[in-house]
Amino acid sequence: MQFTWMNESRLSESENRLELYAPAHTDFFYSSESAGEEGITPESLCNAPYYYTELKGDFVFKVKVSHDFVSTYDAAVVMIMKDMTCWAKSCFEKTDFGTHAVVSVVTNGESDDANGCNIEGNTVWLQAVRMGNAFAFHYSLDGERYFMTRYFHLPVGDTVKVGLVAQSPQGEGGVRVFENLTIEQKTVKNIRAGK
Repeated sequence: MQFTWMNESRLSESENRLELYAPAHTDFFYSSESAGEEGITPESLCNAPYYYTELKGDFVFKVKVSHDFVSTYDAAVVMIMKDMTCWAKSCFEKTDFGTHAVVSVVTNGESDDANGCNIEGNTVWLQAVRMGNAFAFHYSLDGERYFMTRYFHLPVGDTVKVGLVAQSPQGEGGVRVFENLTIEQKTVKNIRAGK
């Protein structure tokens, strides 16, 4: 399967492992002008490295992610995109509460932001599932049993971009590790369960 870049960055590839470099102050987020941490309005950015493929129809996309969690909002990310104003991402992120959490953002004109469960350690599996215009994000601690973090709809066409993002919105950047990536072009029986 062919991958390509939006906002190209450094990439190191070995067997079943990709390392993407997140430059400083990079993210995908469209601010709603709501104050965030310490009363600061999150900045609208669309400059994070996105290494993606295009998929037509239903799919299951899963990957093991890890990183060093240096700065707030540093994350290894799985993202689905129609265009620059219609996309969604599932992030393993250092939150503004100081935790490691599976966080999701859905953007349809403006971005929302939903913290999910906190994770002990620096590694988790992320999964994105599509059924028509319905999508679900899941996480797993072992790559076998997945739990839903988000169910949502996006007004997309037959084909969407799906791939990996390395972000560091408030930090000086760093490496994000993605391992054992698999893509299955199939329709799941239960999108909430992800299988």
